[in-house]
Amino acid sequence: MSTPPPPFKAKAVVCRTIGAPVTVEEILVQPPGPGEITMKVAACGVCHSDLSATNGTIPFPPPIVLGHEGAGVVVAVGEGVSRFAVGDHVVSSFVSMCGKCRYCAEGRPQLCDQSAKTTVSLPDGSVRTFDLQGKPLGVFAGCGTMAEYATLHVDSVVKIDREMPLDRAALIGCGVMTGFGAVHNTAHVQAGSATAVFGCGGVGLNVIQGCCIAGASTIVAIDTSDEKLELARQLGATHVVNVGQQDNVVKTVRSLTQGGVDYSFECVGNGQVVSQAYGALRKGGTAVVVGVAKQDDTTSIRTATLTFDEKTLKGSYFGSARPAVDFPRLVSLYRQRRLRLDELVTHEYSVDDAPQAFADLAEGRNARGMIVFR
Repeated sequence: MSTPPPPFKAKAVVCRTIGAPVTVEEILVQPPGPGEITMKVAACGVCHSDLSATNGTIPFPPPIVLGHEGAGVVVAVGEGVSRFAVGDHVVSSFVSMCGKCRYCAEGRPQLCDQSAKTTVSLPDGSVRTFDLQGKPLGVFAGCGTMAEYATLHVDSVVKIDREMPLDRAALIGCGVMTGFGAVHNTAHVQAGSATAVFGCGGVGLNVIQGCCIAGASTIVAIDTSDEKLELARQLGATHVVNVGQQDNVVKTVRSLTQGGVDYSFECVGNGQVVSQAYGALRKGGTAVVVGVAKQDDTTSIRTATLTFDEKTLKGSYFGSARPAVDFPRLVSLYRQRRLRLDELVTHEYSVDDAPQAFADLAEGRNARGMIVFR
């Protein structure tokens, strides 16, 4: 009987207590079981969703290894795995796509029933990550890629071109896909349209890029930070609005766009901002809610406008992504220099500096912070 391979020892970013700073500690990552792969993580974005897991906005029970926007190289494959091989370059997907449920069959894998189960464990409920005392650790969104190694189910990774830089590919796993996909997959923005983007963080900036690539004639970027608004302009915004300098941001947007926009995108996760995004629409317009709000947050709109103005209010989860199709497409757009990723990374951190990365995220200092594993 063969001896099972030893676990991978890895530094990781862990949330042990809701509301407390993250910790950096050594963990043990078990090698892959059937239908799984282990990746050596090259880089992982510091996403607002990770922060939301640490403060309770997204209810994940601690302790958990954070990280879901990761990219790396496959170093081991489990029994029965044929789609991946050692040496493949992959990007993690926090939506696990079974390919069998109703939603996957309809071409809407972002709503896969399996993903509802893949919260702090792999799809079958098993755990592959432990602390040095042997106690199990959950993994954020079934990924846990804010670690030097991560074992994931094959349904949670997508193979990409090996020529793609992994520290840029990681961004595709959440922020880029969520923003770009909200434009192209959820809203289907038409060329020549007027658009408005409320919130210019990591997701909002990719909504702006998506609108630009879709051919929108007007892209209004709205935020409280002049620095983020300047970056928004560099990435394609035609107008910028600092909310702190406006008495009524809805009137300002409607004035800039001669009566309102065709599409608006809320990228903050706040019910009041959703109302503003909806209010900025012209007749027949569509407001897309992209941001993740607190569980008890609510939005108020004038109901009659849904009928008489034929406005639409809809959500977009993970950019209505089809990761196996969309991830390679985004890689191609980057390599064609149409999608700009280098500008999004405003600071790189070592894993030991992760607490500072989360503090900077909470203070809104970065478009996207990136933890790079050397």
